[in-house]
Amino acid sequence: MRYVIIGAGAVGGVVGGRLAEAGHDVVLVARGAHHDALRDHGLRLRVPEGELARRIPVVDGPDALGALRPDDVLVLAVKTQDTEAGVRAWGPAPVTGGGMAAERLPLVCAQNGVESQRLALRVFRRVYGVCVWLPCTYVEPGVVSAAGTPLTGILHLGRHPHGTDETARLIAADLEKSRFEAPVVPDVARWQYAKLLANLGNAVEALTGPVAGEEAMALLGRVQAEGAAVLRAAGIAYATPEEQRAVRGDKVTLVPLDGVPRGGGSSWQSLARGTGTIESDYLNGEIALLGRLHGVATPLNELLQHLAGTFARERREPGSMPLAELVRRVDEAVARTG
Repeated sequence: MRYVIIGAGAVGGVVGGRLAEAGHDVVLVARGAHHDALRDHGLRLRVPEGELARRIPVVDGPDALGALRPDDVLVLAVKTQDTEAGVRAWGPAPVTGGGMAAERLPLVCAQNGVESQRLALRVFRRVYGVCVWLPCTYVEPGVVSAAGTPLTGILHLGRHPHGTDETARLIAADLEKSRFEAPVVPDVARWQYAKLLANLGNAVEALTGPVAGEEAMALLGRVQAEGAAVLRAAGIAYATPEEQRAVRGDKVTLVPLDGVPRGGGSSWQSLARGTGTIESDYLNGEIALLGRLHGVATPLNELLQHLAGTFARERREPGSMPLAELVRRVDEAVARTG
């Protein structure tokens, strides 16, 4: 199989780089300065064993790649807000032997949140979800990093909306030869909803900086408790913290990397790069949506969704809101809700 990594940023670049390092056929898809750096200098992957440099074919879209192969696997690794554009661009791409990608090829959504698979299924017949446990960073054009060892990450994989199949098992086998653990599960959504609860803190980090200390952890606990209440009201199951700890153990231990300044998670990185967009609509916004559907007030997550979106649009620096100010706004939002 050949892996076409649509969105070769932090997650896509690390997954594509590790697959290529293990001898698998990979094509990276990127835009702008990142595309140019990958084309001119190859991918530089900073990991605990050092910096790995590898020339991997790179294109800026389906037209530049030409007809896809029948054994291609499309891996969608863009942020959720870019999912629709991605599936609309790649769905009609022709496949050698006839037909188009949306009809013939599997699409694997390696993204945060739970919405991308639903968006993809409007276009693609075969969609797979991934619960991405992969601490990684986009460092600069052409350079990504992953600080986990001995494994780079853990990627639960399954069909959407549920089930497993031989394609999932073949993909998992390739990932497990590439420094990942890739459990194939029939209920991947359970793991994704658990990750969603963890990702509700991304906005807190993006707004105020690292979530550390008693006050910040207390705020995070309130935000996640609100999310858990919504999932219970919606009847949505999610993997327990005990299940997650049992799977992860000490398989992905973070170590300092030379040349990689300490940063934050995916939302923090979006603000740091000044992209103008952020995924809070599909993290905190998912909880707000479910709350409205099931009659549960979600003032904390609504506020975080709004503030993170404002920071992104105004291209404000990550971590520039004092924690005390955010806590004050949260308390005011709760009081207004009554």
